[in-house]
Amino acid sequence: MNIKILSRLAPPLSVIMLTSALFCINGCVVRPARPVEAEVEVSAEPPPPIVETIPAAPDPAFVWIGGAWAWHDHWVWEHGHYARPPHPGAVWAPHRYEVHNGRRVFIRGGWR
Repeated sequence: MNIKILSRLAPPLSVIMLTSALFCINGCVVRPARPVEAEVEVSAEPPPPIVETIPAAPDPAFVWIGGAWAWHDHWVWEHGHYARPPHPGAVWAPHRYEVHNGRRVFIRGGWR
């Protein structure tokens, strides 16, 4: 190809710069505000925890999320597993069960 044909096919420098800027903006990560913990009233205390064996991590970037009882209209054991944190500095807050003013409540865990 000669130079005249190439210059007609190549986009102007301003188009390349604008496209690059849009890719950079699109790649930015905005973390949502920390979610409000929802309390779910439950009818009974959870059973005792089940002891689980923690296997080797599939990758050093993964963290172990221990198994725990979760409320799904009744207590259900959610097995422990490895997961990659959603962003640097993220910490897993486990499910928990508490009594507030005589009410039994389950509070779902999640990444913080």
